[in-house]
Amino acid sequence: MNRLAQTALLFLLGATLLHAGTTDLYLRYVKEGLRPLVLLAGAVLIITAAATLWYDRRSAPAHDHHREPRISWLLTLPVLALILVAPPALGSYSAAHTGTALTKPFGFPALPTGDAPLRLAVADYAGRAIYDDGRALRDRELKITGFVTLDRKGAPYLVRMGLNCCAADAQPVKIALTGNVPPVLRPDTWLEITGTYTPRRTKDPVNDGPVPYLEVTTARPVPTPHDPYDETWNT
Repeated sequence: MNRLAQTALLFLLGATLLHAGTTDLYLRYVKEGLRPLVLLAGAVLIITAAATLWYDRRSAPAHDHHREPRISWLLTLPVLALILVAPPALGSYSAAHTGTALTKPFGFPALPTGDAPLRLAVADYAGRAIYDDGRALRDRELKITGFVTLDRKGAPYLVRMGLNCCAADAQPVKIALTGNVPPVLRPDTWLEITGTYTPRRTKDPVNDGPVPYLEVTTARPVPTPHDPYDETWNT
């Protein structure tokens, strides 16, 4: 590849990172806290491209440039694809084929008091239900949001994928559903579940990891959240 093609690739990649970092596209690849690094990397690549082009033009008379095959420009297609085609967030297929990644938290912060429904993350409910025996969850009305996945027997789970760093290391935490579960559930449907704690437990059919149940009172479809990954799942 000649210097011009290299410069174009650097610029396109930098522009892609800036585009991703200034929109929600970056959330399909890395967790929200890495946004500044995505923007910084994009800026560095564009500056590098500009410096390379400046150096190449300045030294052009002293060098004998040769033509490279035009096919080398096809290397720009994957970069353009990142701009034009945003990949979907990992969903029910990944969750159904990956065991729950629930780990014991270091502690359980105090929960808000009051009569209003308590909104919890999937991982927070699962951690408290399994490793704290639901002590702070009993006799509380709970609201939990996640997407639906089904196991091989058709049993429904409410899931949230968590990230350590990026989508490549995403792993699910699962809650099994019982009670007033809708008779028809489609995988990847996002639901807001209102329900209560139950001591009932099961094991993940993939890795035998612990999975708590949630007693469902009501379930309503909701839009996919701004950040489909739950980056606090392993804290």
